[in-house]
Amino acid sequence: MTDPPLRIAMISYYLPSGSKIGVGYQVHELASELVRRGHHVEVFSDCPPVEGAIYGHVQIPASTRLRTFRFATSLRRVDFSSYDVLHAHGDDYWLWRRRVPRHIRTIHGSCFEEALRIPGFTEKLRMTLLGFSELLASAVADETVVVSPRTRRWMPWVHRVIPNGVDFGRFHPDASKRAIQPTVLFVGTWSNRKRGSALAAAFQHDILPTLPNARLEMVCRDAPVDPGPGVSILGSLNDSELAEAYQRAWAFCLPSAYEGFGIPYAEAMASGLPVVSTPNVGARYVTDEGAAGILTPLDSIGSRLKELLENGKKRAELGHIGERRAQMFDLRRVADAYEKLYRPKVEL
Repeated sequence: MTDPPLRIAMISYYLPSGSKIGVGYQVHELASELVRRGHHVEVFSDCPPVEGAIYGHVQIPASTRLRTFRFATSLRRVDFSSYDVLHAHGDDYWLWRRRVPRHIRTIHGSCFEEALRIPGFTEKLRMTLLGFSELLASAVADETVVVSPRTRRWMPWVHRVIPNGVDFGRFHPDASKRAIQPTVLFVGTWSNRKRGSALAAAFQHDILPTLPNARLEMVCRDAPVDPGPGVSILGSLNDSELAEAYQRAWAFCLPSAYEGFGIPYAEAMASGLPVVSTPNVGARYVTDEGAAGILTPLDSIGSRLKELLENGKKRAELGHIGERRAQMFDLRRVADAYEKLYRPKVEL
């Protein structure tokens, strides 16, 4: 007997239409996959609808001051009783009274971890408060999920790990599109924990003197107008443009100070790219503690990238290993795991 389709309400302050935060992209991908499987999905978000999205959208506007906290408060006034499942990707900590048959919460990383690394007292305080909201959310939900095992450090009572997913229909190798010149791809922000500026400096100091035709392509919205020699700022890309950027590159690097998971690592590996990263929580998990990528301190990022760009055999070897590892993060497997959680009568 085939299980009937579900009515699923998803909560995410972020969506690709209004934010570069990775959680929003993952919500968009997961909601789309669930709709393709026949479920009815509506996403409740502060961001506007994503152009071309196949799932429903309900906008919950929040003011700029204390915006995520105001968004969470506004959700208390929403009637979710017509849904079978409430799947929150944040901001559900006030929804302690049962509102749907099944309430799932995904923790995409630890705000406590971010608070340790983010600059500025105000931002540290905001992240710390959000960290306590994550603890409260784990008590509110019927089931709490983390996206990487080390996220459990801050909530050891949570045992279920479901990673973020990558659409292999979009992200896959295509050797015919590989650039002629050595090309490194970065996806993130110029400032703060993604450390794009540090990568650009390392690229110019360690790589350009030996490989003067090398390029660093940065999918980045906050870079300066002139990022320096060899660096090309791609800005914000659509889905097909991003997939082509991965296929064009020789290597991928995101030297982030902290990632709860790090979706770009998995996208790069699915695209057959060798990955170089600092040993943050997400990179360690996605690369299987460096077995499927290169993990190195920030001060040696440039030299390790140079070695990789000069060694075609090593690039191919790491690319194949990473591609196999990325199968673990196939969006279809992720959706399978969530479908089992959505139906409380299913034995897990």
